[in-house]
Formats: sequence, structure tokens, C-alpha cells
Amino acid sequence: MAFFKKYNGTTNTRLVRLERLIWVLIYGGLLSVVLAMFVEKTQAQDAGALYTGGALAVLAGAILIYVRSRMREEN
Repeated sequence: MAFFKKYNGTTNTRLVRLERLIWVLIYGGLLSVVLAMFVEKTQAQDAGALYTGGALAVLAGAILIYVRSRMREEN
């Protein structure tokens, strides 16, 4: 008896693209924030833009996770 259903992904290309976009936004945003931490001491204005852009990308990814959870898979 398994507690969790095995998820093998979806065959719907629209949903696959959305799932890939979600993870690109989240990881890209987090990478941007970490890069901003290193740039902050030398170029504060550029670091502010990286912080803002990274935070917005992570937020967009989180919102898209919610949107994806509400979508149904239709084949």
C-alpha cells in the first residue's frame, strides 16, 4: 500500500511548458538574488535591480505553481 501516487508527468505539451517555466523562474530568481548579494558591495544600484528582478521571478513562479495546481489534465 502506497501513501503517495506516483507522478510520471503529463503528456499535455502546454502543461509541460508551464511546469518548465515555473522551475526556470524560481531557480533563476533565486540565482539572481544570490548574485545580488555578491554584487551589493561594489555596485549597489545594480544589486538593487537584481534583488527586485529575482524576487519578482520567484513570486511569479510561486503564483504559477498555484495556477498549475488548479489546472486539469485533459488529453
